[in-house]
Amino acid sequence: MPEDKALTAPSAITGTSQSQRHYGMDWLRIAAFGLLIVYHVAMVFAPWAWVIKTSHSYPELIAPMALLTPWRLPLLFAVSGYASRKLFDRSGGTPAFARSRAIRLLVPLAFGMVAVVPIEMWVRVLETGYPKGYLHFWAMDYWRAGSFYGREFPSWEHLWFVAYLATYSLLLAAALAWRGPSLLAALDSAADWLTRQWRLLWIPVAALVTLRLGLLFVVPERQGLVSDWGGHSQYVPLFLFGFALAGAPQLWPAIARIWKAALGVTAIAGAVVVGIELAYPGTAIPPHALMALDRAARVAMAWSMILTLFHVAETWWNRDHPWRKPLAEAVFPFYIVHHPAIVLIAWYSLPLEFNPFAEFALLLGGTIAICFAAWATGRRIGWLRPLIGLASKPAKAPAAAQHRAAFERDREVAAPVGLDAAHRGAADDPATMDPREARA
Repeated sequence: MPEDKALTAPSAITGTSQSQRHYGMDWLRIAAFGLLIVYHVAMVFAPWAWVIKTSHSYPELIAPMALLTPWRLPLLFAVSGYASRKLFDRSGGTPAFARSRAIRLLVPLAFGMVAVVPIEMWVRVLETGYPKGYLHFWAMDYWRAGSFYGREFPSWEHLWFVAYLATYSLLLAAALAWRGPSLLAALDSAADWLTRQWRLLWIPVAALVTLRLGLLFVVPERQGLVSDWGGHSQYVPLFLFGFALAGAPQLWPAIARIWKAALGVTAIAGAVVVGIELAYPGTAIPPHALMALDRAARVAMAWSMILTLFHVAETWWNRDHPWRKPLAEAVFPFYIVHHPAIVLIAWYSLPLEFNPFAEFALLLGGTIAICFAAWATGRRIGWLRPLIGLASKPAKAPAAAQHRAAFERDREVAAPVGLDAAHRGAADDPATMDPREARA
């Protein structure tokens, strides 16, 4: 592992090599998931429907949250695609990549459905009059299909993102197993073509808007792995773009060239989204023409904001820091736990009628504390690590074996220059930490 460096000056090199870890994308992933937690806490107070709500909503939240909504999830899929390519490149082949993705995504998804989502579903039926405690609910009433106290079962709630990502990853692995070299060559050719002139800015926007509007009045906007065609039409291309970017460093100079224009598009599209949201707040439905304009503006804002944030990650955030590795490891466990933590804290604290600032602080602070406890505990228990999305911890070799291996490596390096191990100082004893980077 490279030595930790402070987050300081912008990167002088444009385009991280394929073998080098991109610290900026790690920081972007950390920031995106952190923002997601804040966003979900704010949803308790916003005018839109959510899992659990305060008795009073706050219209002041409409504008800032409307500026986050169009790009927060697309960004996560794009960053996940980038991480997937890095994993594929170092996995040693498509079968190993597929196996890694299945273990790191499907296992936490299954664990979440058994141990995490039931907490949230219990609160949801409590809201509609369910009289029993949690243990009775988990043992007797959670394992059902259909409507129960006005809620649909089964439900993966916030873990839909993990289900989508696992599906995209495994379908991509199947495509790579079938025509891997052809697919990678096609992605690289597409990247080359997009680097010319302003294509990287307007071609994806045009394609994504066409897909979005083409499905808008044809299929319902409904979340679900086999029903969310509007979502898939956006998330799959963005996931593939992230995957292609990690293997196409020629895209980074193109992003650097157009990022200011992309930021301008973000501002214009964001103004349109906020204007329509303020005119038709909450559950109000705008006319079809305005709805189409709103969806087109959201798509344009998502793509242009992703380009802008990728430039920020490449230029200013591509530096290591002692906090990066633990934060990057904590991101997925935090995501798994945060949603039911917010819901459970809100269920017990909202009746106390704190002022909104105290309630927000309690929800955010309590959620972070629960997530931290889950991560800090789970990472130390070997069998629990895969269940919360962490890599299995490799068994440590005995100290003597580590020392012998280091001694042999030193001999191999020293011999060609006329040195032997006796010339090493005591400070050169091998480190005991695992030098491999944790997987994204």
